[in-house]
Parts: sequence; structure tokens; C-alpha cells
Amino acid sequence: MKISRIYSILAFAALLVPINASAENVTVTVTNSDNVQRQEVICVDAQDVYSKLGINQGEGIIVKNALGQEVTYQITHDGQLLIEAAVRPKGTAEFTIQQGTPKEMKVFVCGKMYPERVDDVAWENDRTAYRLYGPALQRTGERAFGIDVWCKNTPDLEVDKRYHTELSNHAKIEELKAAGKDDEAFDVEVATTYHFDHGYGLDCYKVGPSLGCGTPALVDDNGIIYPYCYNKYEILDNGPLRFTVQLEYNPFTYGSDENVIEHRLISLDKGSNFNKMTVWFEGLSKPADMVAGVVIHTEDTESVAYGDDYVVYADPTEVPEKQNFQIYVGVLFPNGVKETKGIMLDTPENGIAGHGVGMITYQPNEKYTYYFGSAWSKNDVRTFNEWKLRSTETLSALRQPLKVEIK
Repeated sequence: MKISRIYSILAFAALLVPINASAENVTVTVTNSDNVQRQEVICVDAQDVYSKLGINQGEGIIVKNALGQEVTYQITHDGQLLIEAAVRPKGTAEFTIQQGTPKEMKVFVCGKMYPERVDDVAWENDRTAYRLYGPALQRTGERAFGIDVWCKNTPDLEVDKRYHTELSNHAKIEELKAAGKDDEAFDVEVATTYHFDHGYGLDCYKVGPSLGCGTPALVDDNGIIYPYCYNKYEILDNGPLRFTVQLEYNPFTYGSDENVIEHRLISLDKGSNFNKMTVWFEGLSKPADMVAGVVIHTEDTESVAYGDDYVVYADPTEVPEKQNFQIYVGVLFPNGVKETKGIMLDTPENGIAGHGVGMITYQPNEKYTYYFGSAWSKNDVRTFNEWKLRSTETLSALRQPLKVEIK
């Protein structure tokens, strides 16, 4: 056969092969270089996966683990494919992705705004729950500034049920009181309030005029400028593995800058005790002092620990002599801070002794990221020492992420 004919045959054959040949499946390999077990939500570029599969973005895909079991995944607002990965020390885990219709996936993380409860934005994962106060509460004049913590000891989603049970019984309680049936009213309240533990957790964390758990704030010569309730919100991701909300706050004056607006981007993943917080301030003309931290209550001002890049506290709860448990809270600063310290009030008020904070020099237009979170002594972290370990290991994991490769 002539050489020219061989080239012609090869050229024709090449035309039959697509330039961007698609694969039947894509393999995601997750490598753990640490000497400790890792379990967390990992991110993969979703567009890369769709491209390798040769399908349009948004078409159905199935994700399977190394045993061939279909697992939960999520596509985020910013184009990330999320998968929860457990990886042994110095080990690897593999997932296979293929085109197909996934089974119904269990939701482990979600949240929403509750207009029936003064515009709370509340969210939860399989470990704990949080809420931010909204404009309806601000209009009442109640001074509640920081982020609230709701304890859980179940992986099931509970926040919706708690709000419904609590709020749907308020009218009945008031009706019984009006009829002079105080004992019956008390019994209904005890049975339905989310301030008591009914076997799956409760709300017993005191916020009030404080930073609560993890709130950021600018600082001037007069001290912390406490942010009030959010003005606008947008939920960007809502499970099953990640919740993300973006918030905007009302303008305020800082020094000579009269129209400073705070923005926050908060996300929480399945299995994590810590939320990711990215904060930025619009309208600042020069660097400013900023803090992020946790409230320290008068009932216990000693159970706080300051590291170079973290602050953790064993909160005594609203009525420690009756509750007899602790809520562990903390802030982590993987990107560093100037210092961590206590800022205590000269005269405690409303049970607030002060705050444990990280101090940051905030640069105009900077987006600063840190983490805040919590645990409960009746759930997954039983002691303050465990909480310190959980916090420092989380910091280590943030600085040494799992290696993710797509093949």
C-alpha cells in the first residue's frame, strides 16, 4: 500500500473520533496527607466534570463511592460540585461520577427566613443550628445583635419543627392565662417551648446586646460598634450538603465615613462544627480595627482559651444551675490576626461580662474570611478539652486541605 494512501486512511479515521471525546465516567480521587482521619465536604469544579462527561451543565449525574453506593452531592451557586469524603490517615478515597438520574438525596443542611418570628434567618446542619435576627426584630427595639446558637443532639433537621411547635402554641397559652388557668398555661409552655430540651436540643444561648457566637464588628475609640439586624438577605445554597446566605446591613458612620455598609457571606457544611464567614465593608476610606469573637457571660469568665489564631469558650448557658451543661463556642482565624484577647466591660450588663475576640486590621475593600462555630456537651463534644482539640484540628485541616484530583 502506498504511504499516501495510508495517511489518507488515518486522516479519515481521525475524523470519526470527536475532538473532545467524552468519558463514560469521571473519577475523583481525594488524598489525605495528614496523620489523622479526615471527614469533610470537598469541592470539585462542576463544569470540568460535565465537560469530561461530554454533557451539558445541569444534566443529571450520579456519584458513587468506592463500594459502588450512590452518595449525596450538591452543585453550588458558584459552580462547585460538593461531595462528603471520609479519608483515612495518609489514605485516598475515590468517587465515580457518571451521567444519570440520581436517587432522592437526604438533606443534611438547610435554612430559611422566618417572617413569623421577626424575620429570623435560621439554618442548621447535622450538628447544630444558628440564627441571625432580622429587621422586624429591630423595629421592636429589642437589642439583640449577635449570632445565636441552637443546640442539637440529633442529625435530623429540627429548626422548622421547633419554630412551628413554639409559635403555634403562643395563642393557646395566652388564652389559658386570660382564663385564669395559669397552671395549664405553664404546662403547655413547658411542653412546647424551644427553650427546653425535649430530647433533641434547645435554645439556651444568651445573645442580647453582644457579638453572640462569631459576629464581626468594627472598633473605634469608644469600643465595639455592634452591628444590628440584617437589612437584606439572599440564600444562595440550601442543601443537601451546604447552606450559604449573603447578608447586607444598614449604613452606619465610622470616623469620617458616613455610609459604611457591612456585607457577610456565611456558609455551613454537613458534618462541620464551624461556619465559614467572609465579611467586607463598603464605604471605608482607610484601614479600620475589626474584631470577631464570642460573648463571655458573667456566670463563667474563666472558661476561655486564647491561642495565636483562635478563641474558644465554654458558655455556661442561660440558667447554668438548672441546665447543668455547656455550649462550646469559638472563632478560628486561619488567615491570622494581630492578637487574640478579652475585651471586658467595666460594668457587666444583661449577664454580659465582655468578649473573647481576635483583632484584625481591616483593609478597605478586603474580603476577610474566618470561621465561627459551636458544639454541645450533650452531643458530640463532651468537654472543653475536646472542644479545644476539635478547634485546633479544624484549623490544621483548613490550612492543609485534602488534595482533590479529577481523572
